[in-house]
Amino acid sequence: MKRSLSRHERRPAAAILFAAAVVAMSFAGSTARGEETVRQVLPGAPAAEPPQQLTREKAPDQSEIERFCSNIADAARDRRYALQAEEMKQLQAGIDQRMKALEEKRAEYETWLKRREVFLARAEDGVVQIYAGMKPDAAAERLAIVNADLAAAILMKLDSRKASVILNEMDQTAAATLTGIMASAARRVDPS
Repeated sequence: MKRSLSRHERRPAAAILFAAAVVAMSFAGSTARGEETVRQVLPGAPAAEPPQQLTREKAPDQSEIERFCSNIADAARDRRYALQAEEMKQLQAGIDQRMKALEEKRAEYETWLKRREVFLARAEDGVVQIYAGMKPDAAAERLAIVNADLAAAILMKLDSRKASVILNEMDQTAAATLTGIMASAARRVDPS
């Protein structure tokens, strides 16, 4: 069984349905016309700014572009020259630095060459002839006592067969030391 609503009960239900219909119609009407929805503004809040309209700027024509390019051509050329000059300065600084390093290497090589010549000059021909006439075991014994640089210089001036026999008769550590000195003195390339 259905209960019928009294007059007072029907009125609020009808008012609610009517209000919902009005809201739905106003919403449908505003979106159909493409209008913006209404925003609620709180009391004391700043007013909303109207949306800005975007305007399309007129595209520059060809003559404006040509004028612009001709106006900045000198400035662009000057900037390009300035960049090239800066790059050339950097390259010059690099070359100067390399030349300085090359000069230092050359001075070092000349010093090394002078040391080698002095080293070879130590062993004079008379001393070399004395050791060349000695028996290998006696020469080995004497050269082991002498300054290692002088002994190596004398061995370098001797005939290679005679020097090898003398080195063979020497103590292993002394022979190794003299061989190392002779190898570094005979080196033809830069030691560094």
